[in-house]
Order: sequence, then C-alpha cells, then structure tokens
Amino acid sequence: MTRAVILLAIGLFTVAPASLAGAAGITEGALMFRTAPGQAAVAAPVQSTDVEMRITGLVVRATVRQTFTNPAGEWAEGVYVFPLPETAAVDHLKMHVGDRITEGVIRERRTARAVYEQAKAQGQRASLVEQERPNIFTTSVANIPPGAAIAVEIQYQQTVRYDAGRFHVRFPMVVGPRYAAGAPDAERIMPPVQHPDHGPLNPVTLHIELDPGLPVAGIESPYHPIHVTALAGGLYDITLTDGAAPADRDFELVWEPLAGAAPTAVLLTEAEGTDVYALLMVLPPAPAAREQTRVPREVVFVLDNSGSMAGASIQQAKAALKLALARLGAGDTFNVIRFDHTTDSLFFDAREASRQNLRAAERWVDAIQADGGTVMLPALRQALDGVPAPGRLRQVIFLTDGAVGNEAQLFQEIRARLGESRLFTIGIGSAPNSHFMREAARLGRGTFTHIGSPTEVQAKMTALFRKLETPALSDVRLELPGVPAADVLPTPIPDLYLGEPMVVSLKAGTLPTHAILRGRFGLTPWEHDVALHQAAPEAGLAVHWARAKIDALLDARTAGASADEVRLAVIDVALRHHLVSRHTSLVAVDVTPARPGDAAVNTHATKTNLPHGWEYDAVVGLGQGATDAPLHLLAGLAALLLAAAVGLTRPRPALARWVRRGR
Repeated sequence: MTRAVILLAIGLFTVAPASLAGAAGITEGALMFRTAPGQAAVAAPVQSTDVEMRITGLVVRATVRQTFTNPAGEWAEGVYVFPLPETAAVDHLKMHVGDRITEGVIRERRTARAVYEQAKAQGQRASLVEQERPNIFTTSVANIPPGAAIAVEIQYQQTVRYDAGRFHVRFPMVVGPRYAAGAPDAERIMPPVQHPDHGPLNPVTLHIELDPGLPVAGIESPYHPIHVTALAGGLYDITLTDGAAPADRDFELVWEPLAGAAPTAVLLTEAEGTDVYALLMVLPPAPAAREQTRVPREVVFVLDNSGSMAGASIQQAKAALKLALARLGAGDTFNVIRFDHTTDSLFFDAREASRQNLRAAERWVDAIQADGGTVMLPALRQALDGVPAPGRLRQVIFLTDGAVGNEAQLFQEIRARLGESRLFTIGIGSAPNSHFMREAARLGRGTFTHIGSPTEVQAKMTALFRKLETPALSDVRLELPGVPAADVLPTPIPDLYLGEPMVVSLKAGTLPTHAILRGRFGLTPWEHDVALHQAAPEAGLAVHWARAKIDALLDARTAGASADEVRLAVIDVALRHHLVSRHTSLVAVDVTPARPGDAAVNTHATKTNLPHGWEYDAVVGLGQGATDAPLHLLAGLAALLLAAAVGLTRPRPALARWVRRGR
C-alpha cells in the first residue's frame, strides 16, 4: 500500500515527454518516426537544413530544404514538423527519396489525408503537408527505405515588413515548448527537447539574394553574424559568417535605406486572367505638432513570469517594463499584472503615476521570478476588463514569449473584451510565438514589438514609447476612384502608429491612376492622394492576396459566420491558388510501389533544441514553464498529503529534493 501511493505521487509529479503517437514535437524541423508499441526509438537526424531566399523589393520567395536519413533497418513513416513565418503562403512541395522526386498537389484536407493513407498502405512513397497553425506546418512521409536519404523542399512566399525606417525579414528556426491547456491539438505541440549539455541539433545554412530596389545605408542581422557581398545592379549576396548555425533562435535580416531614399508609396501589380492583383504600401507622414497634444493615459502592463521566461527573457522583460514605468507622465495612471499559472496585480485598480507608486512598482517588479505554467487567459481578461475614464487613452502592454497553444481561445477573448482599450504586444526572447503576438496586436488595434536580446531593450522600447505617445492614424480607408468593386485586404485597415506603413493587398478588374487614403489623427481628419501609374510588375501577388483572403474568411468564422460556409470558401480560394490552409493540404504520391508487401512500416523520434536563452530545468527538466506542470504538481502534493494522512512513510530524499526545486 505504501509503495503504491508513493509511486502514484511520483507519477503525478512527472511530466512525460510528448507522445510519439501524437507527432509530438513542433520546433525547428524534426523528422518524427512512429514506432510499434514497446519498440526502442531510433533517431532520424537532420543532415542539413538549407534555406534559399530571394527578396525583391517587398516580396520574399523562399525554399526550405531539409535533408534526413533513415538510419534504421526497416521501412519508416516520418512526420516532419517545422515553423515558418506567420504570414507565409505555402504553395509548393517536393520530396526527394533516393533518385525519385514527388511533387505535391493541393487537395481538400480530408481528401489529401485519405489519399496519403491509401498510398502508405499500398507501399507507395507519399508525402503530405498540413497546416497546424498559420506558422506551424507538418509534413508526413510514407515508406522511406532503410538507410535512404530524404530531402523535403517547402516553398513559400511572404512580404517584407517596414517599420520605423527599416525593412525586416524574419525566418523562424525554433518554436519552444508551449502551455497548451485548452488546445484541442495539445499533444502535437509539446516537443521532446535536447538537453543543452548534449550539444545543439540541426544546423541551418542560409543564402539570401537581396534586391532592395533602392540605395541601402546598411544591412545587418541582429541575432546571427552574416557575410554581405555587394553585387552589380544594387544586389547583395548574404550568407551566415560561420556557414551554418544551430536552429535555436529566429533569424532576422534588417536593411535601412539611405537618408531620403525611404519610400513614401510603393505599388506592385500582377495581372492574372481578367483580374489585377496589387500590393500597395503607403507611409503616412508623422502627425503635425497641433495633432500631438498629449492625452492622459491609463496604462496596464502585463508581465509573463512563467518558466519559459526564465533566464535572459525575464531579465529583458523586467528591464523593458521598468523603462516603460519611468516614461509615465504625471497625468497618467497605471497598474502592473503578472502571471504564470497564477495571476495577481500590483494594485486593485489603476493608480496615479506618482513617484511613490512608481517606486513601489519597481520594487514589486524586481522581486518577480520566472516559474510555473503559462496560464495567460486570466491575466488577459483582467487586463482588458476596464473602461477608460473620459478623455483618457487606455493602453494594455503585454510582455511575453507567447508560449501558448490555445491561441484561438485568447483571440476570442480579445475580440469580446477589447472595448476602447488598445493592446500592444512585446515579444520577448530568441523565438517568440510571432503568430500569437502579431495577431493579438492586430485584434487589439495596437502593434507588435520584438526584443530578442538585452542590447535591444533601450532602442526597441524607445521606438514603442514614441508610438504610444503619438496619436495613431485611425479609421483608415482606401478609396479607388472609378473602380466599382475591389477586394481590399485587410478589412478594416488597422490603426497605424508612428513609423508604420499602410500595407494592403487588393484584387480588382482594373486599377485607377490614383487612390485616396483617408483617416484621422485624433480628431483631425487626414487624407493623402497616391499616384498609381508607376506600378511595377511582380510575380506572386495573387498568392499573397489569397493568403490574406483566407485569413479574412477565418476571421469571419470567429465573428459568427457559418463554419461550413467559411470552410467551403477557404477551400475554394486555396484550391484556385494552390495554397496550404487550415482546410487544404499538399499531397504527393509516387504511383510505383516501393515497399514489399511483407515489410512492416515502423517509426522513431528525434529531439529538438531548446530556444536560445531558455533554462532547461525551468521548462523541461522539472516539468515547468510552458507545460501543464502546475496541475501535475498540485496533484502530486495531494497524493503526498493523502499518504501522510494515513500514516505512510515520507517521500524518498530524491523526491523531496524534486519538490523543493520545482516549488
């Protein structure tokens, strides 16, 4: 009896690695092999990951090629899970197995899965690409021969981001463990993680050809050393200085135009059939001095101090928060909320930004440590459940790595509770969940800032302060004179903050010679006439519009539209534009059977890197951080208390040490 209860306690305390049967890992690219029950796992290590990227003006075309080997002596099925940019439009797949190549075609998701499963059962080589999140994709590979090399090519398109006078392109390499309570696919986003003492996995090479289309003052990568070679015609060839880098943090390329060369308006167009697709970027001017009268603010800061924030991330977040507190004015009010698997706040409600209150806030923030699970929902509700006083702006500033799996639930809360508040997200660390951060800011009519290293805190927060303290251009709308119908996305156009451009994708039968952009700074009306006659042709704009259209359709579903109608509309757009979406997948089948009928198909798993700067014990080693560990911990404590109540022996010393460390 004693032994049984102690074993129960140990079982409740332990957070097991993600189930192999659930295609566990989601990280920088891992080939997960499924094995028969009880069979030892054999890793399929990544031989190389090669990224080829062509950047032309505002358009990015990328190919990600991952090469794997099946080291086992039996045939295998692999499940390959990887992150891509949250705005990526995935439209091509190639699978190389030996000297054979299979190419993917787009199908409705359930049909694609059925085709794949039939091919697998018949011994045919097959591959399937499915979307788990807008920035998370899964490739399944069937009937991989023993000892064979496999190369998986995914092609996608995205647009360049422009902010505060600089262009940015981001390529995610790693997604850390997530707190997935409330997510129906939780077991698919809980990766097994390589212990840092065992060395990094999965090296990545990058080769980028940059055609900026304007004179450039500088090119840099803030998180990786790069080698830049200037070529003829204003082109640049860019590679990693060390040739390859471990996939443990996001890569970002940043370039700045020469003074006076920054664009105020850019138009790209593409004709396809009877339609014209266009991408328009317009940079509104800064508001005039008369429009910048400072409005008192109520600022609510929300700090994520869960285990996934342990180490460098919590220090960056606390430094950023203290800078923001120091920036508050005498007429402002504020509060600070912190959360892990619990939530509490500095004050019961917003208080005056007096010297005494600010000192109390700094002391409170200094005492915060990172530990526990990422239970974000109660903190989000508390932050948004407030009504600004008349004449006061209410701004909610969320500092987190976004290590959650229940994004849809959180987005619904933002829609339901935002009111007159504005939500600004600050992504902390080497690999934040950019899909959550950017979408939460969009729904919150705010903006997203990423702080990837301690050296960026001052500059990134200063830029954010300028946005927070300057009136946004709101009620933005685009008019196309003489065009009876145009599908402009996004709709509505979000508020624009200082240094941010309006970027829209549109589809129409024809384009006028000019467009009119209207909005208001505070109470002051504003309009701008944009000439469109110098449009430049650019391939792939139809794909970009289709990706935005799918996002808009899914928004309509969450806003109350019929799920079946939305699904059919998404499938229609995705099939016509050959895109992977929530409801469509790419499937490829080599019709020639490869596996003998009497050969079994087995499966195995590989580990992945922890994001750079994360602490293994806080997230994985002790079952903390972005996991459901607090629930296991409470259950384990309950079991121990039960054991004590019936007079059983105390836990073994090793278990007691675990309890003290795990708290």
